[in-house]
Amino acid sequence: MRRATWMVTLVAAAGSLLAASQQQVALPDDPVATFSILGYDPESGELGGAVQSRVFSVGNGVLWAEAGVGAVATQAIVDVSYGPQALELLRKGVAPADVIKQVWERDPDPGLRGQRWPRAGRQFAVITPAGETAVFTGPEASTWAGHKQGKYATAQGNILAGPAVVNDMITAFETTPGRLAFRLQAALEAGQAAGGDTRGMQSAAMLIVKKDGGVWLHNDVVLRLQVDDNPEPIRELRRLIERRYPRGE
Repeated sequence: MRRATWMVTLVAAAGSLLAASQQQVALPDDPVATFSILGYDPESGELGGAVQSRVFSVGNGVLWAEAGVGAVATQAIVDVSYGPQALELLRKGVAPADVIKQVWERDPDPGLRGQRWPRAGRQFAVITPAGETAVFTGPEASTWAGHKQGKYATAQGNILAGPAVVNDMITAFETTPGRLAFRLQAALEAGQAAGGDTRGMQSAAMLIVKKDGGVWLHNDVVLRLQVDDNPEPIRELRRLIERRYPRGE
C-alpha cells in the first residue's frame, strides 16, 4: 500500500514538472511572439535589426541582413524562407513595398504535421541600405499585433501588450544618440518598458552589417549577438554591446 501511494505521488510530481516545463519553453509550433526593429544609420552606413521574444533562441531565424542589400525580420507564424526570399528581391533592386507584396503573394500557405501555418498570420518587415522600409502584419497574427514605421526604422510585434510597444520603440530609436547598436538596444528597452511580449522574456538578438565594417578582412558583419535563454535577455544584450563598445563609441 505504501509503495502504491509512493508511485502515485511520484507520477503526480512528474506531471507537475512537465506542466511547468511546458509553461517555460515555447513549443516548436507556437507563434513566435516577438517584437523587433530594423534600422539604418545614415552617418555610419550601418544597417541591421534587433529582436526580443518569449521563445528560445529567437535570433535563429528572425533577423536577416546583407551589407549593401538590406535587412529583414520575419516573425509571428514564421516562414523563415521569407528572409532569403526578401534579400534576393532586394538584391535585384525591388522596392520594399513590392518585396512585401511578392513574397507574401507567392506563399503557398502550407500545412505542417496536421497544423495550419496560415500566411495570414505572417509578420515581416524589410529595410534598404537607404533606410526605406515596408512592413506587413497579417490579420491572423496573434493579438496584439501591429507595426510602426519611422525615419530609417520600422518596429513590429505580435502577442504584445499593445501599440505602445512599437510606438515607443520608434521614438526611442529616433531620439537616442550614438551608433546603431545603442539605438536598436534603446528601442528594445523601450518596447519592454511598454509591456513587451505578454508572455514574458527569454531571448534576444542583434545583427548589424556594413560593407567591410567587421573587425576582420572582408567581413561585413559589424555585430552579431544572440542571447538564447536568459530571464533578462535585453539586459544581457546591453552588457554584450557595452563590452564591444566600452566607451559607447
